Amino acid sequence: MSIFPFICGVRKMVTVDFHIHVGKYEMYPPWVHEYQRKMNPKIYSDYDRYVSSSGILSLLDEAGIEYGVILAEYNPMVTGIVPNEYVAEVCSKSERLIPFASVNPWLMTNPLRKFEEAIERLKMRGLKIYPSYQHIYPNDKRLYPVYKKAEEFDVPVMFHTGSSIFQGSKIKYSNPIYLDDLAVDFPDLKIIMAHGGRGLWYEEAFFLARIHKNVYLEVSGLPPKNLLKYFPEMEKIPDKIIFGSDFPGAVIKECVEGIKRLHIPESLKKKILGENAAKILNLK
Repeated sequence: MSIFPFICGVRKMVTVDFHIHVGKYEMYPPWVHEYQRKMNPKIYSDYDRYVSSSGILSLLDEAGIEYGVILAEYNPMVTGIVPNEYVAEVCSKSERLIPFASVNPWLMTNPLRKFEEAIERLKMRGLKIYPSYQHIYPNDKRLYPVYKKAEEFDVPVMFHTGSSIFQGSKIKYSNPIYLDDLAVDFPDLKIIMAHGGRGLWYEEAFFLARIHKNVYLEVSGLPPKNLLKYFPEMEKIPDKIIFGSDFPGAVIKECVEGIKRLHIPESLKKKILGENAAKILNLK
């Protein structure tokens, strides 16, 4: 158990960044770096150091965050490939780093087997699907065996929802409405809507999180100062909102500080910054 939450024998609130990318420089195409350099120039002074295990931990410490969810990706048409094995290795250095696998049915003849391997052999603890980057709808039947297995493993599945500026992305695949099928067909599957339907579908994402017990709204990639504009009724779903930074496309500390400045109850801030995520991830 990490000693991070304990100061003078008193446990602090659990804090989690649910959305971190750690690919080596050569794993991403130029347009990804062009965007991230503008959003987080500090990282590019020593890129590979900052996206290492120790680098991520130092940035989490700086932001006052205990745990970070680290995401694999298989998106050769858009953002590149960061293999499950690489993410598992990065996270093996600290229990504070939580590895999420990814699969892509266009690249893998048996995505279910790839996912099972990630959970059972690599000890990964969740899954990320990138519909607009992989050009696949979330409710594609090829992924249903994967979702069923995730439900059995009791691990969350995160989906990129909403817009993307990256070359090759097709936004239509990331409409959160397609997750309604999954919420109904897999009632015990923990479904995370990354970016909260960004740009086009804030209302749809909020509505799905409100009506389905197993659907959660994650706010990475959204300026914290605008969250109450995008989701004016946040307080109606206090147990459904999750913090994520989308590092290195954002500065973790700045995102955390933005959440803390919101004019919402302190109890809701604690839920957003970690308590909700801790329940989803079964953190003890």
